[in-house]
Amino acid sequence: MPPAKKPAPAAKKTAAPAKVAAKKTSAPPSKAAAPAKKGAAPAKKAAAAKPVPQATITLKHLAAELAEGHDLSKKAAEAVLGDFVTLITRQLVKGDKIRLNGLGILQVRDRPARTARNPATGEPVEVAASKKIAFRPAKELKEAV
Repeated sequence: MPPAKKPAPAAKKTAAPAKVAAKKTSAPPSKAAAPAKKGAAPAKKAAAAKPVPQATITLKHLAAELAEGHDLSKKAAEAVLGDFVTLITRQLVKGDKIRLNGLGILQVRDRPARTARNPATGEPVEVAASKKIAFRPAKELKEAV
């Protein structure tokens, strides 16, 4: 009887790896893989839901499109847009309000002096008065976006 017991444990050892191998190819490992997919799926969904980075449109891009649509050279369109920006800047420096129909209103607003706090130390810091350029979009622009 003792010799019979010795071959039986040896058979169990070979059977156990066979079961492990069978389990690796059976459905339970796919369940184990499923949580990995679930963990990866939100990342993929987040990546899929993440919008494509915005393209930056410059005055040159705008000038090129205007040139195509209005039979102008690109240099002439760039010159017109450059002068447009210069004119807007000059008017804002004077303190004028600029209303662009369909786009919105640009104006300079005064920011009064105030006491702020340094977030690192919590100490109060005096912030000087300044001016800022405010843009209020037109109703048409809001609806279009």
